[in-house]
Amino acid sequence: MTISKDTRQSVLNDRHIALGADMTATSWNDMPIPQNYKTDPYDEVAAIRYKAGLIEVTALKILNVSGPDALKFLNYLLTSDVSKAKVGDSHISNIVNEAGALIDDVLVYVDGPNEFRLSHGGGALEEALPAVVSKFNVSVKRDNDVHILSLQGPVALEVLAPHTPMNLAALPYFQHQKTTLFGKSVNLARGGYSAERGYEVFCSAADAHFIWDKILEVGKEKGVIPVSWASLDIVRVEGGLLFFPFDMTHGDTTPWEVRADWTIDLTKPDFIGKKAVEASKGKERSFITGLEVESDRAIEPLSKITVNGKQVGVVTSTTYSKHLMKSLAMAQIEPAFTKLGTEVVIHDKGELPAVVVKMPFYDPLRLRTHPRDGK
Repeated sequence: MTISKDTRQSVLNDRHIALGADMTATSWNDMPIPQNYKTDPYDEVAAIRYKAGLIEVTALKILNVSGPDALKFLNYLLTSDVSKAKVGDSHISNIVNEAGALIDDVLVYVDGPNEFRLSHGGGALEEALPAVVSKFNVSVKRDNDVHILSLQGPVALEVLAPHTPMNLAALPYFQHQKTTLFGKSVNLARGGYSAERGYEVFCSAADAHFIWDKILEVGKEKGVIPVSWASLDIVRVEGGLLFFPFDMTHGDTTPWEVRADWTIDLTKPDFIGKKAVEASKGKERSFITGLEVESDRAIEPLSKITVNGKQVGVVTSTTYSKHLMKSLAMAQIEPAFTKLGTEVVIHDKGELPAVVVKMPFYDPLRLRTHPRDGK
């Protein structure tokens, strides 16, 4: 197993600096990221919502998992049953510790019967691996060469489709395929973090400049622009998409408390923390909950939430959505106060009224990513 916590660098840093990013200001997951460009993040959001935005998400860590016991290893490591995923599927899962607390969220790319890629953020997945790997005939290696370019927005398909031999229009949500793009070897996955139709391009570091430039070149007339992580945070909150660990405020938050029931398969014989997860069901201290706030600004994360003077929760992720003209917040709130329409007070530079609403805030039926015609 080869894992390193050394600072990683994207070969695309020069492109981000040219766009106005300070690559020394913000890092995530051991990698500097372009938090802001010269462009207004809200203009970037408009591009994502109506055209498409190109963002680099190489800061996600990719682990290649292979070997005779690869599937058994993943099924013991993760809360879901990976055996139910087919080759070509992208499978969302979680990892908990022995106490049943979330320590990371994971996206599993099924490349073959014994070949998988794990994509994960800033949690403790890699710290948990050494104690588990030794029990299985499996190889786990970090891929620090792969670069990930994410094109998100309604024109993403028509921008990319003419430049790959695969039938990109037929690729379902959360599936992926090896192919070429602009003649370069890539893996194309349908998905993203924007609540819009989008595609993620997995390429080598050697090809990253060429593919980044070509996407912007062929997409220019369709309104495609590079977008920063600031805009990504806006659209992911609008879309009600969680970010580990910012929406898991207990420190030992359980999957049930972030409404991740669908990632847990208790019919599996065993997985790390299974008994504790099973025992914690029905004992939720809070649930992730959506709030609309009577404010013209984004609320400060971790602000206290009260009802009749009693604290009932805490704000997690927030944004002011110019697209929806609303101040939005996700929060961890005691179960008794999560019913739609419940009125609460947020304490942030005064007392701000807020009301419990359905998530996601944008496209509540998720028709942008999961159209009813299946396309």
